[in-house]
Amino acid sequence: MNQLSEMLRRVRLTLRRRGVADQDTEDLVQEAFLKVERYEQRQAVRSQEALLMSTAVNLSIDEARRNARAPFGSAANLSAIADHAPDPEQVLRARQRLVQASAGLEKLPDRTRRILLRRRLDGVSYAVIAQEEGMSVPAVEKQVARATLEMMKWMEQW
Repeated sequence: MNQLSEMLRRVRLTLRRRGVADQDTEDLVQEAFLKVERYEQRQAVRSQEALLMSTAVNLSIDEARRNARAPFGSAANLSAIADHAPDPEQVLRARQRLVQASAGLEKLPDRTRRILLRRRLDGVSYAVIAQEEGMSVPAVEKQVARATLEMMKWMEQW
């Protein structure tokens, strides 16, 4: 029994390396195993593992061809056509949060807002901001930390 489970494990690994999705691997291995069992009842087989491996690979190729011809033909591919866009309520809430965040930014002093936006939105380093603003790096870090804390408090109130 241990030899069989090891053989099936190797077939699964081969299919995964070929790009077969995990949820499809088990089905292909089972189908291949059944085909090999039926074949062995009629014919002598020198290497059950080699036959199982080639059968599973061929089944995966057939499945890929079927999916290429009719990608939405089976229920298994419903996730491929599902709309992952946010629903209208999520869009509305996101817009409301954006308006709230804008109002919070407007409450910050001009220099603090400018420093926060340069760091968080533009990704500018503390050193560059310090040089632009004529400040020390630790002072810029404190400004960003304070502004971030203020914005977090502002958004919690919403």
